[in-house]
Amino acid sequence: MSHRKALLRRIYGAYYRIRRNLGAFIRWCIFSIIIGLVAGAVGAAFHHALGWATEMRTEHGWTLYFLPLAGLFIAFWYSRMDMPLERGTNFILTSVRRDHPVRLRLAPSIFITSVLTHLCGGSAGREGAAIQLGGAISGNIGHLMHLDDKDSRTITMCGMAAGFAALFGTPLAASVFAMEVVSVGVMYYAALLPCVLASVIAQRFSLFLGGEATAFSVSGIPQEADALLIAKLLLFGVACAGLAAFVCIVFHNVGHLFKKWFPNRYVCIAAGGAAVVVLTLLLGTRDYNGAGTQVIERAMAGEASYAACFIKLVMTAVTIGVGYKGGEIVPVLFIGSTFGAAYGGLFGLSASFAAGLGMVSVFCGVTNSPLTSLLLAYELFGGDSLALFALPVTVAYMLSGYYGLYSEQKILYSKLKPRFIDRKTK
Repeated sequence: MSHRKALLRRIYGAYYRIRRNLGAFIRWCIFSIIIGLVAGAVGAAFHHALGWATEMRTEHGWTLYFLPLAGLFIAFWYSRMDMPLERGTNFILTSVRRDHPVRLRLAPSIFITSVLTHLCGGSAGREGAAIQLGGAISGNIGHLMHLDDKDSRTITMCGMAAGFAALFGTPLAASVFAMEVVSVGVMYYAALLPCVLASVIAQRFSLFLGGEATAFSVSGIPQEADALLIAKLLLFGVACAGLAAFVCIVFHNVGHLFKKWFPNRYVCIAAGGAAVVVLTLLLGTRDYNGAGTQVIERAMAGEASYAACFIKLVMTAVTIGVGYKGGEIVPVLFIGSTFGAAYGGLFGLSASFAAGLGMVSVFCGVTNSPLTSLLLAYELFGGDSLALFALPVTVAYMLSGYYGLYSEQKILYSKLKPRFIDRKTK
């Protein structure tokens, strides 16, 4: 009799666990579909708006001179919305870690001000803004559904991934990035299904609404990996690690310098905008305004410019540092690809191949996201000889230290040994 009761208890326990797991599965599928559709629609709208802004800036060069005035409007807008200018991807990371509420007003704010930044020639990207858009929207959907703090964090990551995928068209990299970037060394695997499902739906729906998936063609990839090639890739990874740390230092300190020189937020952002205008005129080219995707494409084709990566670094550091909106991810891809195209020959690598290596390796170094970087290489370049990309990516991760684009990102485990350190990036 006791055996029968024990068997019944086990059967009931198994039934209860299956019902609970199935209920959670159905629930997260519904949430992910909703977020994927919303993020896909917003991502497509954002793509079209940025495309319009870029086209207007290209056809009407005089829009550049309105950049300082646009900065004054952005500062005024954020003041009226009762939000600090610094609120961006860092705030989304904080909301995941601590379940801080994300007000819905962040979404239209980042949408409008990012388009304005691109229209007037600020050197900024778009994926960072998409992550903020997705995180803000999904966070508020979770609030409306009265989710608890743990589920609220999951749904915010879900929105981050969906926003990234909708605009950039890389659902695998977007899904892992949302889980990997918050706390380095710990993956939030409970968010895997929601992030992947929402990302795939967001990307497909965005494409249906006229969005585009990003992809680049890489040539000169070696077909055989001998000892000499492995040594070259390791050395190139060391160079990318140093560049990544330098990028983070410049990004963090340029903005601080402007705020020290110009304590008033309006004067600071206007002065930064004026600096970008002057630099653009001195350079005599508009290649460094906006995201600079066309320059990335030229770098991937093997066109080398030895100063391009450093000019883009300064222009973006000023633009983002003083308070203009957009993102840092595409500028980082710009910096990495142009660095590789220009200096890959010193390591015995073809310009196009080195541009691809530099793109994902520098991205890894500044975001501390090696798995995302490998998936980015797969989705952007087609996955040919992925192991060759893995070598400099992993070196860049290990040797870039504890620097990072996002000051709210936490390194939970040491990069050198399995030791718990729990520190923020610098």
